[in-house]
Amino acid sequence: MMRLLATILSIVAGSVTAECRQALALGLDVSGSVDSSEYRLQLDGLAAALQRPEVVQLILSDTSNPVRLAIFEWSEPGHQRLLLNWTSLRSANDLKQIASLLNSTKRSAAPQGTAVGPAMLFGAKLLSQQSNCWKRTLDLSGDGKHNLGAHPREVKYTLQSSGLTINGLVIGADDPSHGDKRYVQAGELSAYYKAWVILGPDAFVEVALGFEAYEDAMTRKLIRELQGLNLSQAIQ
Repeated sequence: MMRLLATILSIVAGSVTAECRQALALGLDVSGSVDSSEYRLQLDGLAAALQRPEVVQLILSDTSNPVRLAIFEWSEPGHQRLLLNWTSLRSANDLKQIASLLNSTKRSAAPQGTAVGPAMLFGAKLLSQQSNCWKRTLDLSGDGKHNLGAHPREVKYTLQSSGLTINGLVIGADDPSHGDKRYVQAGELSAYYKAWVILGPDAFVEVALGFEAYEDAMTRKLIRELQGLNLSQAIQ
């Protein structure tokens, strides 16, 4: 009994001294398939999702061991733009400032291609800087399949033992005139991400039917990720 109590106390003590409970790297697709209005919906949607009360509550639930956030854009190999370097989220004001940054960010020139594999590698490199976090998660948003650079299946194999989680947020056809095709396209892209992109036992794919639905999809994804972190994961 005493040995069990000592073990529990050591677990609690270890969790208290941790500096970061979760590192989240968010990668946003800005390839040629994303037009200027869709770009705006994506950034503004993320900004709004980060200020949803339910998301704020989860992020700030333990500010002594904060969530750390980084945000980048991606298109072709070698073309990634860091919008937000690693930032510890300790207050609602931190989230407001990040939202303001996203709302004011202007699109920069980016190549047309969709390099999902290199985006995974870039995100993994970012997360390697956060080795003291309980969990490290890469989120990739995308509206198309990979067509340039290292294939996602090769990158996924390379990252198998990294300890990272990779989740996806796939964006289906934006035009309502596509009708049922929107669901077909979203389903195909979701299956593609499940096969070649997501990584880890708790990994999942969230779906947005068009960029107008991006805010709600991002909100669902963040809630699922933040709710999923518990003490048993932290001490693994």
